Amino acid sequence: MEYGIFGLIILVLDIYAIYQTLTSSASTLAKVVWTLVIFILPVLGFIAWLIAGPRGASARV
Repeated sequence: MEYGIFGLIILVLDIYAIYQTLTSSASTLAKVVWTLVIFILPVLGFIAWLIAGPRGASARV
């Protein structure tokens, strides 16, 4: 049961990351690359997206 909850949390976080990526102001190529990275490597892709992923207009300083 513990792994099921962990998997569900990862799924929700990945869906959030993909949504934020697709609605960002990044180029189409960057959106496709980030989406593929998140799909192929769910945990590592999410962590990489948190560190270096495209940011929305509200997150820019």
